[in-house]
Amino acid sequence: MGVSFEAQTPAAHPETHTRVPRSYRPNYTKLHSQPLPVKAYPLPPLIPHNPLSLLHIAYIYLSQLVAPPSSHPQNPLCGYLSAETRSVHISDEATARILWEQGFFGKGSLSRSEPAWLEREKIRQGLLLGNTSEEATRQRREERAQFKKERARKEREAIDEKLAEEAITGTNEPDHNTAALEGTVAGVSNPVLKRFSSDSPLLPNENGIPKPTPSSHADIDGLNHPDSVLQSPSKGIANQEHLQLTLEEAFFLVYGLGVLNIRDSSTSQTISTPTLFSICRSQSYFPAQSSAHCSPDDAFLLSYVVYHHFRSLGWVVRPGIKFAVDYLLYNRGPVFSHAEFAVIILPSFSHAYWSSTPGLRAMVRKREEKSWWWLHCVNRVQAHVRKSLMLVYVEVPPPAEVEQATNQAGEVLDVGRFLSKYHVRELMLKRWTPNRSRD
Repeated sequence: MGVSFEAQTPAAHPETHTRVPRSYRPNYTKLHSQPLPVKAYPLPPLIPHNPLSLLHIAYIYLSQLVAPPSSHPQNPLCGYLSAETRSVHISDEATARILWEQGFFGKGSLSRSEPAWLEREKIRQGLLLGNTSEEATRQRREERAQFKKERARKEREAIDEKLAEEAITGTNEPDHNTAALEGTVAGVSNPVLKRFSSDSPLLPNENGIPKPTPSSHADIDGLNHPDSVLQSPSKGIANQEHLQLTLEEAFFLVYGLGVLNIRDSSTSQTISTPTLFSICRSQSYFPAQSSAHCSPDDAFLLSYVVYHHFRSLGWVVRPGIKFAVDYLLYNRGPVFSHAEFAVIILPSFSHAYWSSTPGLRAMVRKREEKSWWWLHCVNRVQAHVRKSLMLVYVEVPPPAEVEQATNQAGEVLDVGRFLSKYHVRELMLKRWTPNRSRD
């Protein structure tokens, strides 16, 4: 008995949805494969059921013992100290790219974080295709603003329709809600409706989000002006951006990793580590003071101790002034995920020396005094951005202990011995809400 098979054509779908192509994104996992600008050479894994793995481990170990490979870059990284901005400038593009891709150090002087001014300029002049992270952020904000504008326009149309319907019916009984709406529209007392009232319709794009009109932010910036587009460039665009390192980041690269040489901007001479440590301490005061007059609780010491502490634990530490904190802690980096923790640095004077005299007790009370309103405001901000607030207390040693690692002029002779006098304590805070924490 034969069975006949007939080819059946699949039924065509009545609605076909065109798939919007996704924008190109670089491979961040490969681009930021190294967490720090140093290389590690671990031994190969041991395979129990393969005896040859022992020979491989012995060979690698002996080869590294006889000729140890260098973990630092072949060409030393170089930066220049800027006393005006109290930072270190990296003008070499290759060095700036290494420091950003391998540890997320510094920020672009003309960018929000990653130094991408040259790429944005090429895209603006039509020399390069693509989109940068800052352009994507700006476009997302424009779409959000246009969405709010469209929502306000629809709300006003609904109010106008309601008023027209009541005018046609000729009702004489005033409605309190309608009267309030009528007064708002007629008197234009609502600034949002007055600002967003426009006769020009919004054209939606392929995603259903209204696009900016010709009088949008692009015209304000002059991007559509014919003179702003370079038609036939004869020369390359000079990069006007440099990487800017904070004093904590620069000193960590010099002292903690030993991959950066910092030079004086006026003499171009390399600054030694103890001298750089004294300069960073003096620059933490305004106006700058000499190292002999620096106290054990100056701002640079407290911030660097915390920075070195979390960097040694594997966290990516970034400035947190945007969220009213000192530091933000990222698990891998800002391109992979948002920061998980927000750090606030607080000095702690628990040693008996700081309570020996009335003057010291008054100074400690002034430094440690914080109001509950301040703590509540900071904790509320972190709760809104879904970050955990961490209070980091730095134990400040008495001057007699830190003077053991300094000379008569106040310069630090042994930086490691000096920093070993400081200790760090961490305290996690979480905002308690009654409707979510009833148990």
